[in-house]
Amino acid sequence: MSRLKPYLLLVVLVGCSSDGPCDPLGQTGCDDGQVCESVSGGDPACFAPVAVEGKVFDIASSDGIANARVTAVDVNGAAVSNVVTSASDGSYRLPIPTERNKDGTPVNLEGTVTLRADARSYESFPGTVRQPLPIDIATATKVDDRLVVKSTLTDIAMSKAADGGSAGRIEGKVEVPDKATGIVVVAESAGTGFATIAARNGEYAILNVPAGDYAVTAYTIDHNYVGGSATVNNNTTKLDIKLSGDAPSAINGQVSIVDGGGASATSIVLFIESTYDPLTGRGVTVPGLRAPRTGVPDISGAFAMEGVPAGKYVVVAAFENDGLVRDPDLCQGGTADVHIAVEANTPLAIADSFKITGALRVIDPGAMGATSLVSTIPTFSWADDSSEDQYLVELFDSYGERVWMKTMPGVSGGTPSMLYDGPALISGMFYQFRTTSSRQTTGTTRCNISRTEDLKGVFYLP
Repeated sequence: MSRLKPYLLLVVLVGCSSDGPCDPLGQTGCDDGQVCESVSGGDPACFAPVAVEGKVFDIASSDGIANARVTAVDVNGAAVSNVVTSASDGSYRLPIPTERNKDGTPVNLEGTVTLRADARSYESFPGTVRQPLPIDIATATKVDDRLVVKSTLTDIAMSKAADGGSAGRIEGKVEVPDKATGIVVVAESAGTGFATIAARNGEYAILNVPAGDYAVTAYTIDHNYVGGSATVNNNTTKLDIKLSGDAPSAINGQVSIVDGGGASATSIVLFIESTYDPLTGRGVTVPGLRAPRTGVPDISGAFAMEGVPAGKYVVVAAFENDGLVRDPDLCQGGTADVHIAVEANTPLAIADSFKITGALRVIDPGAMGATSLVSTIPTFSWADDSSEDQYLVELFDSYGERVWMKTMPGVSGGTPSMLYDGPALISGMFYQFRTTSSRQTTGTTRCNISRTEDLKGVFYLP
């Protein structure tokens, strides 16, 4: 299995376009082996593709998993690629559409993605506990006629479903609007949603659906869909989903940044309520639905979001390296999850606000949001919180498994740090440490105060 060091330079092979601009959406106008990409400040052109390559495998047996559906998503769960299926040995190759400079280099050299995988009889990855680590597209290297990112980060370990999984499956095609950012399809029953990301041509498949009756709809920014119903009983149910003529809606609300530690702006996203897990604070987003829709985070109080499809959502601060995190202190008001119901073509003013607080600044390793290289047993360090009496430090591997956790007393007037003393680290593996600060209140109640950011603290062991 190939292991690429995260500090390798990106090598780019620029292709030649045919006469006239090629078509990035239809992928026409390029020679075999090349892809049509948008070019900053110029017409689309043909280049060597950027692809993520890896293997989907059973975490217990290490056997490859065939026919797993793999796609790439951004830090807020919006699809940034098509969907591919793994081969009989579990291997896959996933092209990542990437805006280029005129010389063919990616416009955003620090862009990161994570991977999503679904397979029959397996828990979807990521799940409610297991979360992926970010993949830096800038680590791509030239392999033959393409640019490849391949490492333990691109191998996807999947766990068998606790109940053995269901043979139930809902599949079909969803109508794709012009300039679609991406489409999520959700089957809901008794408040629980099973979701998948549709391919660029609208093909979708929701796997491991338990027997029952489901309401099925699709979500994409700036549009609504006509929902359908499906009855599943260990079978495959076909259902195509069409666009609705109903207009989307707009929402507005308020966040409160408390003890931001110098950080003053964030972004807001919506999780589809039936897919939301309150323990991890994560769920499935509508691709591209974000405030602000484009650009750097700029929400410091009031926010507005347009193009919201009808549905029920949980409003959260986006997972970005903005120096802020959703306030984890449930011991005080204004930190509860905010749930909303949006109707088609009906503006909504959100009555409840929620708090955001400054993140615990990561010092080492992975301080800048990029992957650090370590050659010895690491010591984790972070900026001290102001009123904590305890820290919880956790370590997760490339596959989203928590491999170690430990608590330590709070630190006053210094820099908290902890030497790793868990199981031997594996060469070629990526890891992420996460720290949560807390304090004891009256009785036995312990209240969280803050935590490190979702995308920092990542390191690599050669």
